[in-house]
Amino acid sequence: MKNLKILIILFATLCLLSCKKSFLEVVPQGRKLATTTEDYAKMLNSPKLYFTPFAGWIPAVYMGDEVAAEASYFLNMNPIRERLFKWADTVEMGYAGADVIQNPSGLGYSDMMYIANKIIKEVMSSDEGTQEQKTALRAEALATRAWTLFNISNFYCKPYNSATAATDMGMPFSTVADITFKDFKRGTLRETYDFIVSDLTQAIELLPSRLSHPVRFNKAGAMGLLGKVYVYMGDYAKALPLLELTLTESLSNGQSLYNYNQTFQPDGTFQPTDPISGPGGFPGQNFTDVRESVFSKIFANTAAHEGLILAPWAQALYQPSDLRLLLYTDQNPDFSPNANGHVRKYATFYSRMGLQLPEVYLLIAECKARLNDLSGAVSALQNFRSNRMPSADATVPLLIASNRTGLIKFIFDERVREFAMEGMRWFDMRRQSVDPLFAGIQFQHLLFDDIGSITEYTLNQPNRLVLKWPLLITSMSPNLPDNP
Repeated sequence: MKNLKILIILFATLCLLSCKKSFLEVVPQGRKLATTTEDYAKMLNSPKLYFTPFAGWIPAVYMGDEVAAEASYFLNMNPIRERLFKWADTVEMGYAGADVIQNPSGLGYSDMMYIANKIIKEVMSSDEGTQEQKTALRAEALATRAWTLFNISNFYCKPYNSATAATDMGMPFSTVADITFKDFKRGTLRETYDFIVSDLTQAIELLPSRLSHPVRFNKAGAMGLLGKVYVYMGDYAKALPLLELTLTESLSNGQSLYNYNQTFQPDGTFQPTDPISGPGGFPGQNFTDVRESVFSKIFANTAAHEGLILAPWAQALYQPSDLRLLLYTDQNPDFSPNANGHVRKYATFYSRMGLQLPEVYLLIAECKARLNDLSGAVSALQNFRSNRMPSADATVPLLIASNRTGLIKFIFDERVREFAMEGMRWFDMRRQSVDPLFAGIQFQHLLFDDIGSITEYTLNQPNRLVLKWPLLITSMSPNLPDNP
């Protein structure tokens, strides 16, 4: 009987210990901890990593000098966007709207870095997956971290200048997956870019050539991004082979340019055209269209419906046969005719902030021109332009084609024609500000009122080529050095 009692007590103790262990292993309701390789893969499938209905490059859209504004449709609508347009020293006066300023990279800098860091640190020890699957996921996370850091640096750090990068303040970042981490250090801009280059170099070695969808990084996407980073660093010799490989691999993976000569035909895929919203089949109307994407990052762009117009100097860049003009309307947001003949890009509700094939073509052309391969630059440029206008009009004028400086400036103008009112110009302005070929360049915004008066705003260089930290950041990290 005594032995029976001992056995019962021992059994009960073992059951209790077993229950306690099971209790500790229970995942709280509504939460799932990442343990398997598939769990980490699902993190990279999150729509928040490639589409944002707010933020994105919206600050860049309002700060690009290729836009102007109609006062009656723009003023007193959104104070933060007004201050962005005016290049004010202080954009965010309080916490309201801080997310838009804090998170120009989409989901949010800290969130995206956390997800990337978590996968980089943990996925190799995850359960069930193969070594090849784990390695590929880690490489995707490296590329995602590099893109996030590169993108945000172009809002909060100075433009890269090799002569000053070793002393210019860099972007604060962490490599640990800890959302409570606050001990950020800025370091230098060269350290920031070296880190980006290192992440992408590792990713390229490990990424597969193909993935199921362009919202995920493959080898071409990482190569293209690294090539773009080198362009921003002024290292065109390193950028060019990467960009050419990106183009070759992207085309072999099925990505291709739309030919506007075909798509704007009466039976073309961009038709019919709605008088209110523009060409219905245009990618700017459809956030799932990734045909021209090397890697896809998309944000909702409503700027053309909130009083922004194409600046007169930018409008003058288009020749009459340029089919990209069909993406614009001379109607105001209330559909009344614009009395001054100004136009707005009404066809684009969704803009791309990843890497698109049009930019790859134009970056290749720029690199070749910078490296004095003028005929190669012209060929790449005309190859692209023939998909946006009749071939006879896509030819680069002879006097420009034979002049290195003139050709480079023409390529920058082509970037305006292709990407106007979608945020890209902000990044080009920053590059031009440290480029000797554009020495002395000034950036202005024009605000037109109803009686014909024009108010002009001039960007204060170099300070306002960089945003100051929002209050949300400075309140959490009071010792973090701010931008002047």
